Amino acid sequence: MTVAEFKEWLKQFDADGDGRISRAELREAIRSRGGWFTTLRAGRAVRRADRDKSGFVDDAEVENLVAFAQKDLGMRISAW
Repeated sequence: MTVAEFKEWLKQFDADGDGRISRAELREAIRSRGGWFTTLRAGRAVRRADRDKSGFVDDAEVENLVAFAQKDLGMRISAW
């Protein structure tokens, strides 16, 4: 999947439509792909990606989440 496809895929799980991904939304997204993802692990992923410490991953921080998904989840995400 490309970074653009990853972003579109994540948007499906933005339950409240605020344009940000919460820990619970990220957990749901990973589980939808068949991965076991605990609340604790989802929290760690959000904290790693969340540069402004808002508690959410917004569009400007998705690249950080891509890096986490590639390194820690083994997801294959390409630039194009």
